[in-house]
Amino acid sequence: MPTLERPRGLKLMFGWRRVRFTLLLSGILGFLTGLSWKTGPVEPAIRSMMLGMVALTAFGIFEQWPRRLPRWLPRWMLQVLAVAVVVVPTMAILTALATRPGDPPFYRVPTRFNGFAHLTIMGILIAPWTALGALVRQKDALARDQALAFALEKSELEREATEARMRLLQAQVAPHFLFNTLANVRALVDTNSPQASAVLGSLIAYLRAAVPRLDRPMATFEEELELVRAYLDVMHMRMPDRLRYTIQVEDEARALHCPPMTLLTLVENAVRHGIDPS
Repeated sequence: MPTLERPRGLKLMFGWRRVRFTLLLSGILGFLTGLSWKTGPVEPAIRSMMLGMVALTAFGIFEQWPRRLPRWLPRWMLQVLAVAVVVVPTMAILTALATRPGDPPFYRVPTRFNGFAHLTIMGILIAPWTALGALVRQKDALARDQALAFALEKSELEREATEARMRLLQAQVAPHFLFNTLANVRALVDTNSPQASAVLGSLIAYLRAAVPRLDRPMATFEEELELVRAYLDVMHMRMPDRLRYTIQVEDEARALHCPPMTLLTLVENAVRHGIDPS
């Protein structure tokens, strides 16, 4: 099963896309909320952005910790709850820190408390749903990545299977042809036939053309034709009364690429199953 490498730790928690989206969304919402504030929209926008970063931190912490959860508690639910829980205390701390020394606490000042309440309610309503939407998008992205990984692995396996079949075809062509030719040479030598030397020379020419190509991933049709010509020369020596051949190839086709031994496999099968048994 393919595995996908995902960032971990702080790199996952504070990825640039997450931080950018969080700051942008929280800043806009805080700015719009602060349009009715006497102090202007900048202060609530800053508080909202800080709240968003705290919520993002809680989201990222429970995305990775604890490593194992009870079966009844899905991790996504823990993340959404964590984002919702941190809103009230975080906004209370931020508002308290913004209180100038000597001023009464913010909860005793109606206008400041109203600002705190508006930002808090907005955070409670929006932050968990934003976290839930991020989780849905994350699951979709993970599913797409997983499907892509499976597709790549399938393609790689298909390529390896194709190469294995080609190697098998190459291995099937050579032994059958070589054994029959060597047996034919031995019979010619035993009978002191003058054709023995010619057949052996054609076999050597074939091996010189074939052996260097066995491990090559691709060959040109020109190279394949050289190999086929050497093979047919040997077979013509073995059966001169039955085998005659001509090779006609367009010049444009000679430079085309193909897996090695492809053309030879077709020719060898034609000779083996068509001419040889007749």
